[in-house]
Amino acid sequence: MMSLEEAKEFFALDRYATETTGVVIEEVEEDYARCSVEIDERHLGAHGQIMGGVIFTLCDFTFAVATNTKEHFTSTIASNINFLSMAKDHKLQAICRKVKNGKRTVYYETKVTDGLGNLVAVATMTGMHMN
Repeated sequence: MMSLEEAKEFFALDRYATETTGVVIEEVEEDYARCSVEIDERHLGAHGQIMGGVIFTLCDFTFAVATNTKEHFTSTIASNINFLSMAKDHKLQAICRKVKNGKRTVYYETKVTDGLGNLVAVATMTGMHMN
């Protein structure tokens, strides 16, 4: 289990999520993570909506933070996302929690809300513990 500071240092190496997309780790506990992203013009599609890839990246990264440590690697083997509503402001928050942890595979759910608490998306991820 990593502390918040250790997680931020370790996952800074995931430059696509942290630098390109701007995802920030806010909280980490065993089998749990909370991350967020402040939306700006680089995250918007042609119609002014938040691109689905931004939301998926937030979910995938939050899953990685919840399931990985420096010593233990979990790789995503399947994922599903349902986009439920448009965000009503410019901050997204993802909370990822363990649903089931097996001997080799794990199953987690990530809920994305906007800054007003509106549910924007729900993703499920299945991962495999790698040796």
